[in-house]
Amino acid sequence: MQMNNHSMVTEIFLLGFQNLNNFKILIFSLILLIHILTIYGNVLVIVLVTISQNLHSPMFFFLQQLSLSDLLQSMVIVPILLRTVINEGAKISLIGCIVQLYIFAATESLQCLLLTVMSYDRYLAICNPLCYSSIMNHRFCVKLILMSWLLALNFTTVTVITAATQEFCNQNTINHFFCDYFPLLELSCSDTSLARILAITVSFPVILIPFILIIGSYICIAHEILKITSNIGRQKAFSTCSSHLAVVSIFYGSLIVTYVVPTRNQSQTIGKLLSLLYTVVTPFINPMIYSLRSTDMKNALGNIIKKKTFYQR
Repeated sequence: MQMNNHSMVTEIFLLGFQNLNNFKILIFSLILLIHILTIYGNVLVIVLVTISQNLHSPMFFFLQQLSLSDLLQSMVIVPILLRTVINEGAKISLIGCIVQLYIFAATESLQCLLLTVMSYDRYLAICNPLCYSSIMNHRFCVKLILMSWLLALNFTTVTVITAATQEFCNQNTINHFFCDYFPLLELSCSDTSLARILAITVSFPVILIPFILIIGSYICIAHEILKITSNIGRQKAFSTCSSHLAVVSIFYGSLIVTYVVPTRNQSQTIGKLLSLLYTVVTPFINPMIYSLRSTDMKNALGNIIKKKTFYQR
């Protein structure tokens, strides 16, 4: 898939997963099923938090935004992934590739910031419960959400513009199932050193600093929980943040393994499989983790089912 010498690229070919052979239909069906369940699960969380009075609390308000982010990411990544699986590759316009990169990067950045906000919420709830209600009021929560969205969109705009303004010529094939930042830069026939440095620089306030703040929050939370003398009290305190801790572990674990761990001896297929963790698996399991662990979420869903059954009668 090479263009003529010095011809400008207007279309990108995503290789996806090659040589699936007899497993093509099975893998396509599995990913499609996960995608449908992802949409259903995240839409359900968004709707439940919106209509249920019992879920009008800061933690569920943040969870609603996290589900929105997961939903956007899944809808922009998985349809292209399904095309690459069934056709052993997929074409996408250069503009479409840039748009996909922007939405993907924005949702990833937003999730980093939202998880940080949620860890601060858990820190206040456990370490400073008397001041929790006065600090975490609705107005402050809205400010935190707006700030997270603005920071994610602004940082993403800066990095994606540097990628979009590169000169793409000759090579137009990306050995991936979506338009990721560094694989796209590899197609550039101009100097990409500034774009790479900028991406690494932006990753500090968007990924590294939030991660450090989350770790700090949980160190304080763990210290506070250890002060509790009764086992029941400890379990109750830990249960309030266990869902968030599980989501943080999966999200940052997959990012670290994919981008931070040395990949010199790592094949491109393994890299793509690891990318599936945070683009397909994480948006799928996030609503499941919170739904299974949250009694309030189960009760809200149960009340809606009861009301629906009642009106049907």
